Amino acid sequence: MAASSARTRVGLRRGPALAAAVLLLGACGGEQQQDGHGGEHGEGHGEGPGAVSLAHVHGLGINPADDTLYVASHHGLFRVTGDTPPEQIAGRTQDFMGFTITGPDHFLGSGHPGPGDTEQPAHLGLIESTDAGRTWQPVSLSGEADFHAMEADHGQVYGFDSVSGQIMVSTDKETWDRRAQVQVADLAVSPDEPGHLLATTEQGPARSTDGGRTFTPVDGAPVLVLLDWPSTGRLVGAGQDGRVHTSDDGGRTWTARGQAPGSPQAITTQGEAGIYLATDNGIHHSADGGRNFTLFQPL
Repeated sequence: MAASSARTRVGLRRGPALAAAVLLLGACGGEQQQDGHGGEHGEGHGEGPGAVSLAHVHGLGINPADDTLYVASHHGLFRVTGDTPPEQIAGRTQDFMGFTITGPDHFLGSGHPGPGDTEQPAHLGLIESTDAGRTWQPVSLSGEADFHAMEADHGQVYGFDSVSGQIMVSTDKETWDRRAQVQVADLAVSPDEPGHLLATTEQGPARSTDGGRTFTPVDGAPVLVLLDWPSTGRLVGAGQDGRVHTSDDGGRTWTARGQAPGSPQAITTQGEAGIYLATDNGIHHSADGGRNFTLFQPL
């Protein structure tokens, strides 16, 4: 595909609260550049000697193969049930950044190699697993892109590349169209319209109706850091304070719900009312559409 030169209409004025959140959500990539893919990796405060902790969470998803939560983190990919200690998949300590589940055992990701891995580039580009994260294969943009937000729907992959600062879209996971250049913390794609995107920016939520080529601010919306858009009548967002907001009209109006303690890191939904929200305090679960949260898994 030919690259697009269109730029976003969203201004980049600094909003202190969301600017800090954007830096927080992307912090691990910067840390890893500084510590040579080692430093913070390795043993954590999990269960037992040598256990690896979740640490900073970058992505959440429900695997439809087993309806279980998978957590992409600074210390690898984990299967989390809430009943037993988190299971680090394949013992791989790798910094997963962008992460999304596209079908049973079918995952897409991005990020950086683990400590001691000198065979891969610092930026992994788009990587893919078809066995629930046990093995991963490079697909495209190896050494070039570092997706910090990623969605897959309508036969397309949408990502925010932190290296170029651009929204990028692919129909085959190999060739990419570079679109708006704007700093975002998260992306959500309409389940009904492939060209309809929402992004969390420093000014608050912004909307694109042309597939991410241009964005305009959403008037009257709360300042959000995270988004998930699982169905036509269900859009869920989280603010920097952990307050959850929902919309049933595509983000035009919002209703404030409950609050999870801590600064938000990742969000996903399950079923009609389930929400998982990871913060620096732990992974929290709501079974009633975000009105109430309980601690599901400490970090």
